[in-house]
Amino acid sequence: MPKRTDIKKILIIGSGPIVIGQGCEFDYSGTQGCRALKEEGYKIILVNSNPATIMTDPEFSDRTYIEPLTVEFLEKIIKKERPDAVLPTLGGQTALNLAIELYKKGILKKYRVKLIGAKYEVIKKAEDRLLFKRVIEKVGLENPKSGYVKNFSEAKRIAKKIGFPNIIRPSFTLGGVGGSICYNKEEFEEKVRWGLSVSPVKKILIEESLIGWKEFELEVMRDKNDNVVIVCPIENLDPMGVHTGDSITVAPAQTLTDKEYQKLRDASIKIMREIGVDTGGSNIQFAVNPENGRIVVIEMNPRVSRSSALASKATGFPIAKIAAKLAIGYTLDELKNDITKKTPASFEPTIDYVVVKIPRFTFEKFQQADQTLTTSMKSVGEVMAIGRTFKEALQKAIRGLEIGRYGLGADGLGQMTLVEKLCHQSDNSIEKKAYIEQVKYKLKVPNCDRIFNIKYAIQLGLSVNEISTLSKIDKWFIHQIKEIADLEKQISLEFRELSLEEKKSNSQLSTLNSQLLMKAKQYGFSDYQIAYLTGKSEDEIRRLRLKLRLKPTYKIVDTCAGEFEAYTPYFYSTYEEEDEIVRSPKSEVRKKIMILGGGPNRIGQGIEFDYCCVHAAFALKELGFQTIMVNCNPETVSTDYDISDKLYFEPLTFEDVMNIYDREKPEGVIIQFGGQTPLNLAKKLKKAGVKILGTSCESIDLAEDRKKFATILKKLKIPHPLWGCAKSFEDAKKISQKIGFPVIVRPSYVLGGRAMEIVYDTQSLEKYIQTAVDVAPEHPVFIDKFLEDAQEVDVDAISDGKDVLIAGIMEHIEEAGIHSGDSACVIPPKTLKPQITRIIIDCTKKLAKALNVKGLINIQYVVKNGTVFILEANPRASRTVPFVSKATGIPVVKLAISALLGKKLPTPNSQLPTRQNYVAVKESVFPFTRFLDVDPVLGPEMRSTGEVMGIDTSFENAFAKSQMAAGTPLPEKGTVFVSVKNDDKEKILPVIKELKKLNFHIIATKGTAEYLTSKNIKIKCVRKISEGCSDIVDLIKSGCLSLVINTPSGKKASVSDGYLIRTIAILHNVPIITTVPAAKATVAAIKSLKREELNIKPIQEYWE
Repeated sequence: MPKRTDIKKILIIGSGPIVIGQGCEFDYSGTQGCRALKEEGYKIILVNSNPATIMTDPEFSDRTYIEPLTVEFLEKIIKKERPDAVLPTLGGQTALNLAIELYKKGILKKYRVKLIGAKYEVIKKAEDRLLFKRVIEKVGLENPKSGYVKNFSEAKRIAKKIGFPNIIRPSFTLGGVGGSICYNKEEFEEKVRWGLSVSPVKKILIEESLIGWKEFELEVMRDKNDNVVIVCPIENLDPMGVHTGDSITVAPAQTLTDKEYQKLRDASIKIMREIGVDTGGSNIQFAVNPENGRIVVIEMNPRVSRSSALASKATGFPIAKIAAKLAIGYTLDELKNDITKKTPASFEPTIDYVVVKIPRFTFEKFQQADQTLTTSMKSVGEVMAIGRTFKEALQKAIRGLEIGRYGLGADGLGQMTLVEKLCHQSDNSIEKKAYIEQVKYKLKVPNCDRIFNIKYAIQLGLSVNEISTLSKIDKWFIHQIKEIADLEKQISLEFRELSLEEKKSNSQLSTLNSQLLMKAKQYGFSDYQIAYLTGKSEDEIRRLRLKLRLKPTYKIVDTCAGEFEAYTPYFYSTYEEEDEIVRSPKSEVRKKIMILGGGPNRIGQGIEFDYCCVHAAFALKELGFQTIMVNCNPETVSTDYDISDKLYFEPLTFEDVMNIYDREKPEGVIIQFGGQTPLNLAKKLKKAGVKILGTSCESIDLAEDRKKFATILKKLKIPHPLWGCAKSFEDAKKISQKIGFPVIVRPSYVLGGRAMEIVYDTQSLEKYIQTAVDVAPEHPVFIDKFLEDAQEVDVDAISDGKDVLIAGIMEHIEEAGIHSGDSACVIPPKTLKPQITRIIIDCTKKLAKALNVKGLINIQYVVKNGTVFILEANPRASRTVPFVSKATGIPVVKLAISALLGKKLPTPNSQLPTRQNYVAVKESVFPFTRFLDVDPVLGPEMRSTGEVMGIDTSFENAFAKSQMAAGTPLPEKGTVFVSVKNDDKEKILPVIKELKKLNFHIIATKGTAEYLTSKNIKIKCVRKISEGCSDIVDLIKSGCLSLVINTPSGKKASVSDGYLIRTIAILHNVPIITTVPAAKATVAAIKSLKREELNIKPIQEYWE
């Protein structure tokens, strides 16, 4: 049937900021959906609060609203734009929840707006745990034994019936937030109350524990004619009890029998029919008892999900695009497969390779957090790898994670050296026995390193059966890991048996016969691993491979296992005879350029860099180049098969990039858009003869090498804080005493402020050196004078080597000392004096020219007492590029591409846009609700997972919008608790006076209360927790507080009272402010909210 003609205008709801449980996969799905519907001639209205997304670029929709994702703002947009339909299935759980609210409040009915993609009844039956349970029972399937509760009394009754352990699953949350495993009565009440508090509908499901069962997911699509496609069966390597987002997953499922798979397939179709999904896709999760084959249905998502992105990239089947087309009336058999151009979308994908996804964790950012993996998701990103076997894909995925590993061991890293030593000890060795017990514990308790511990256990002599019993991981996977360990041992033994003369010469490399080397490569071993096992260098192994003509072949991801010709060049590497890369025809005159992506998302390097890579591909295409994208992140837009001319889904390592470079022979490689990941490869790539386009490796080194950088600043007469480089604690102590405390200390060459800390005395410095980092001559620590009470400023600029364009100057709202990625910031600057702005522009131009930057540069400044100091310069794309682009309308990446290709900037010596009559505020979003033991105080180490933007005609309104978008709406009445350090008491006084004028009640602890009372402000004094009083805790728990303002002491930032207050406030969703500047901005915004209603405007109108 043809597409629907009763609708002309469609509102697409985005997913908001990147948070744990809802990542950039929804930018991928949203972008794909927008493109699909626009090509069908529909007018697209988009609303999303995340400026770092491709989908919020104006060219992807007719009207783009960067506004808070709340029902109130959505109603305003609907009222203004009058869409015919709302499509909520591309924006994750956020969009689905909003659609339900719009329906229930009668807003859709009021404005005669249809819900497409999933009807209200469909969403309700799939998302409401009780209704879903009834559906499952109706179609003759099983749910886990469970009970649905709204309060603790009901929960106790259900727990008594089900027993312990049990699983708590809050309704309508994302990424399992609030979910937990309860092992006993003692922890039950706290976890139940937490689950109820985070559920939007204040309901939770308590179900029987299926811990240890095998878990599977099926991605399913169904149209209105009952055509059903199983896009991909996915198997979780980790058993039930670990959130699927935190589990290693494999596609296609490896351990299902044909009979079991058919049962799951049939069950999925029954569920889809009974739920009523008939215009899109769903993700359905099953648990299978490995003992008796009992199958139970866990849950389903009637929308595009996190796993949908993985399934799309794994198979080449564009789930989001097809879902969007089904939503407007098409059927699967009417839609063509983009890759084959012949088969219809109703043709079920078949793959003849194995895909492995491994989650990326950043526990190093949250030292106090419990690192046990549970039903509540904790990973911040993921990597995907494709190989002909599970072994090959697994090792490729591990090296793509960028955790400093080159595969599953055989690299001398992690615990490998210790394990190798213990393997040679007697079984009666006390040290060996103790370590084996540690490994057994780590196998039993899920954690992010469990895959390595399986290998260690094998090396230490544990049997496959014993490892499977401890970990509940299927024996098939453990056998595969054992085969990797066995081959590692074989290579090692063959090398050891060589004579001393052979080992000293290079001739022994040839004794690594080509068959063994080929086998190692087919098992996914990297050159680095083979080099480690043979005592040679990575370069020597690479040369040997090339000499033996052992080069990777490249296969096409074609959705049909080679049964039909594929027209989309989407490749993965393997080691076989047949190669599927088709040489470019002689008529192809376009020059090739390779773009290196950013790899897996993690704190410090996220979606912002993928935004830059995608725009780089677009800009190069416009200029007539053939683009080649290299990346390994399945969540991203850059890894969509039609963004670049060629896509290589490969790890971003020297070996993998060089293999592609040797094959494609591009004109050059662009490394400045993928964050630190490609930059780390720059020197090795240049040494290997790769042409780096844009800013040279030498210029990058000038900026990253502190001594060289200081020399340039001295020559340019640009001030910088005093600093030193310490290679021991004694060095650090001398430097700190010379500079003067407080100082900011950090390891060299870090990302996202890793392990950065402000220290105030020698005792704190010694503790840092002992616990935070390993200081050695090869691992120095940088020590900088910390400028207290200073203003921090970020600048993004573009240079063509001669002229410099200032794209954006961002004033941080918080004072210096908070990582730039975590601080809220504003464009245009709010308080910078004109002469300070001129100095910053002048310094930026001088430095960009001195570094010979060609492309992008980000410079961070700090202003204190009228003096501008430079903190650091990064001659690459920064995480602020998308925000600057959206806030100013300047096509930053497009201009940077022209500059790095040697073209002159179109507007030399340009200043900031003078036409900007609006304000944009960027606010960061944090994962503290996932890590409830972690103090939410901000500092120099980055912790945010994503960002939002507020845009309006005034700073106050833009800031208010940014807070709403970040999930912390500003209170307009109620009680505010205040407790600030001594240095902040005078600064907080104007804030408290304003709050009193706004009729807020103020309570404070003794010190703050006495100060405020002395200033004639009437407040209520409450005792501290450390004084044996629980008043503050009780007020937070009972919902009596509207806001908490608590600034920690610099020297005791995580001690007792303040720490407890902050963590309890996070637990109970009470907004908390930990800096005075943020408190000032908040009060100004509240004042504005009480004075006027917030308006909406699409980004296209702001740019007019």
